[in-house]
Amino acid sequence: MGFFLALVVGGIIGWLASILMRTDVQQGALLSIVVGMLGALAGGLILGPLLGGGNLLESELDIRTLPVTMIGAIALLAALSFFRRRRAR
Repeated sequence: MGFFLALVVGGIIGWLASILMRTDVQQGALLSIVVGMLGALAGGLILGPLLGGGNLLESELDIRTLPVTMIGAIALLAALSFFRRRRAR
């Protein structure tokens, strides 16, 4: 998949992950999408080979790639929320 298409799909997955995590209001929709996009790309690169899914940059967009990228986006959004909450105290 092309780099631009990977960014678009990663942004959509990041947006959906921010809705699931309910973090789009706390940190703004744009930051949630960017963090989700980075998490989707990282999740695909790290978890893709481990779980049998592909990543957004090298493989085709299929049903195995989407859950792996969603897990990566949710994980990175959760980590960001945890550290932001911890810093506020």
